[in-house]
Amino acid sequence: MASGAEGKVAPPEQAQQLFGDALPAMRRYADLLADAGVERGLIGPREVPRLWERHLMNCAVIEELVPQGAEVVDIGSGAGLPGVVLGILRPDLSVTLLEPLLRRTVFLRECIDHLALPNVEVRRGRAEEMRAQIRADIVTARAVAPLARLGGWALPLLRKGGSLLALKGEQAESELAEARGDLSAQRPCVADVIRVGRGKVEPATTVVRVTVTAESDHASPARRSPRGSKKKRGRKR
Repeated sequence: MASGAEGKVAPPEQAQQLFGDALPAMRRYADLLADAGVERGLIGPREVPRLWERHLMNCAVIEELVPQGAEVVDIGSGAGLPGVVLGILRPDLSVTLLEPLLRRTVFLRECIDHLALPNVEVRRGRAEEMRAQIRADIVTARAVAPLARLGGWALPLLRKGGSLLALKGEQAESELAEARGDLSAQRPCVADVIRVGRGKVEPATTVVRVTVTAESDHASPARRSPRGSKKKRGRKR
C-alpha cells in the first residue's frame, strides 16, 4: 500500500532512542496512518501532528510489560494501536489484531503486508466470539471500552498468569476501583495501575494491568508460531 504522505510525519528526537533499529518501519507506519488512516476515518486529521508522542510512543512503552515470546491479542485493534506498534518493535512476539469492522481489517492487512510483519496476523471478529478459539499471554486494548466491560471481553481469552494491559487515562485508579468486583466475577484476578515509559515519554503511559490467577474452563488452543522466518531483528536501546 503506497503512502502519498511518506516522510511528512517526522519523528521527534527521542524516537530514535525508543525505537532503535525499528524506527524506519515505525516511520512507514506513521506515514500510513497519516495518509490512508486519515482518508478512511481511522485517525482524525487533528491527530496527525501528534502521531508520534500521543500514539506511537505512548503505545511503544508498554512493551516493558510484555514477556519474551508472548502471544498477544490486541482487541478492537482499529488502526493497529498498540498491536502493530508491538509487532514492529518486538519481532519475538506473535500478535493477533482482533477487529470486527471490515474496513478496519482491510487497512490492518494492508499495513502488515506493506510493513512485512510475519509475526502479526489479522482476525475479523469480536472478542466475546473468540473465547473457545483464542488463548493469549497478553491482551492489549486502547480506547476500546470501560474497564468492567473490557474485562468481560478480554479475561476469558487469557491463560492462567496472563494479563490484560488496558491503556487508560488520568481516571485509571477510580475506574479500576469501580470495576474490581466485575473483573473478579469474570475470573479470579489481581489488578493494579502502572505508569510505564518514565524518562522515555511525557507523560508516562498509564496502564491498568489485570492478571488472571486461575485457568479458564475452556481448553487452551495450541500455541502458534510467528509466520515466516524466526530470525530476530536486533534493536538498539
